[in-house]
Amino acid sequence: MKSIPECLFHSRSLACKKPYGAAPAGKKVEFAAYPRREQGISRMTLWVEEDGQQAEAYPMRWFGLAGARDEYGASFTPPHAGLYWYWFTFDTADGPRFCARGYGGRCEVLDSMGDRFQLTVYDPSYRPPRWFGEGITYNIFPDRFCRDRDPVQPEGEGIAPRVLHENWDDLPVYRPDEHGEILNNDFFGGTLRGVLSKLDYFESLHVRTLYFNPIFQAYSNHRYDTGDYKRIDPLLGNEEDFKTLCSEAAKRGMRVVLDGVFNHTGYDSRYFNGRGRYDSLGAHQSKDSPYCPWYEFSEWPDQYGSWWGIYTLPQVNERNPDYQSFIFRDADSVVRRWLRLGASGWRLDVADELPDDFIAGLNVAAKQEKPDALVIGEVWEDASNKIAYSERRRYFGGGELDSVMNYPLRDAILAYLNGGTAEHFAETMETLRENYPRDVFYNLMNIIGTHDTARALTVLGVMSEDWKKSRDERAHYELPPDRLETAKRRLRLAAVIQFTMPGSPTIYYGDEAGRQGFEDPFNRRTYPWGAEDREILAFYRRLCEVRADSETLIRGELRFDTGENDALLRYERTLGRSRIIVLVNRSRQEVRTGVNALYALDLLTQREFDCEDSSGIEITVPAETAYLLQCFGSAE
Repeated sequence: MKSIPECLFHSRSLACKKPYGAAPAGKKVEFAAYPRREQGISRMTLWVEEDGQQAEAYPMRWFGLAGARDEYGASFTPPHAGLYWYWFTFDTADGPRFCARGYGGRCEVLDSMGDRFQLTVYDPSYRPPRWFGEGITYNIFPDRFCRDRDPVQPEGEGIAPRVLHENWDDLPVYRPDEHGEILNNDFFGGTLRGVLSKLDYFESLHVRTLYFNPIFQAYSNHRYDTGDYKRIDPLLGNEEDFKTLCSEAAKRGMRVVLDGVFNHTGYDSRYFNGRGRYDSLGAHQSKDSPYCPWYEFSEWPDQYGSWWGIYTLPQVNERNPDYQSFIFRDADSVVRRWLRLGASGWRLDVADELPDDFIAGLNVAAKQEKPDALVIGEVWEDASNKIAYSERRRYFGGGELDSVMNYPLRDAILAYLNGGTAEHFAETMETLRENYPRDVFYNLMNIIGTHDTARALTVLGVMSEDWKKSRDERAHYELPPDRLETAKRRLRLAAVIQFTMPGSPTIYYGDEAGRQGFEDPFNRRTYPWGAEDREILAFYRRLCEVRADSETLIRGELRFDTGENDALLRYERTLGRSRIIVLVNRSRQEVRTGVNALYALDLLTQREFDCEDSSGIEITVPAETAYLLQCFGSAE
């Protein structure tokens, strides 16, 4: 007998909707609704609207009684990939009613139109590469991770004079110059060979993907102002260094993913050549430049579109055929070339500012070069229904993005650990799980820190008033001992959640070593080799080991169990007969809870829990503690 929901319709119940969540195009989606008999319903209708089109009505048949409820059903077969919306109407003696989307996927009966339910439809023939989501990722900010030599002022075409730090532990330059600009042209000299020398370190963390922030020649230390897409920044090394790194990493089962900054170039670049450092004829120098049509000038040469109005980041017209050929269509295009040289995929910077056809074309080119190439997008919100520049995006229909950066997970983790409820965290994740195709949900880049965010340890330790400190104060700020201990406990909880969600847990370099820092550039300080927080690092190593060795955490189903206690986050990962229950207690008081098992083993500490009677195991979760319980057997 199927389990009937307690409301008229629940979008996450298989009794109401099959399949769960996103649906493949061309396959029937079945809907069932269960109004109470005393409502006296005479007719029910399912309404389906393809995004931006006219809604269509699907009369629902009465299928009989279901306890104290009637059962009505209808089906809809989405003809093609895209975003669809649905809702229900029914007639009563008191007039028509609307069944709209309420909290948690539950139906809300209203007198007028309310929020609609979302149905994401994808192309079933398109399968994102699974290797990414199944492994652990390490995010490297190239200039600040590791150097194999003292930095030397590079020379050559396009190279601007650079400020070189001899001391690896210096603060990055953060004050404006005499013209009021922060140039970001101070370098610490991290190199590709430095990364190569740390492959043993990555192996100790069971890393399977090395994701690099930009590595191409650029004026700035962050290198998001690309100067030459086809040249490794000489301070980092050269093309041979890159090939060697990819080759040696592959021998250890690791892949390399590059950052593709294709929405804008650098002002100081081969293409725009605003400072005339390149031998090429740039768009800023002549309207006859082959690169001039790439840019949009309102008044040549000094008035042009730029990313967020930053003059050093002139925007390109991604629909320009020549630009597309250069980036991904030509045999020696940027995307294809670096894949051939050893990369396994691309992360697209500001993906919501790249047109859908540009992303789709890039994806095709990448897959032609390497069938299992990965294309990840930087999207900060729910990417399934994202609207950018008044246009609905088609990221997950098939053939665009294989994954996105999971900022909603980061936000939900930090909100929960800073006093939010377990229910709110679960709702955030369940919304994504319902809206994303399963292959995408299990392929997400799960982050708690990036080069664009303050360090996780800092966010979890500072007081609200600390964010109001002056820039000089924030530059030198270190958490006091009591706050540091609190932050470390919370960081462990954050990492447990991150590593037990479907998708690739992604470590931002130095987070695992206890690095602190507010906003850019304080979140981009060098990796503290030899001065790591050994306690945090040991915890990460153990957590990485658990995640790498567990097929259940890699591929298992996810089910939340909330409502018992706002401070206790509880969920299960299951695969076949294997069952792992995750218990996270963010409060400063212990929490007691029951576990339906005869025996349980905490995978983090190897602590054992036995059933004292047939009712299961009673577990006390200490304050600010997480258990990762491998469970065996079931209580009566």
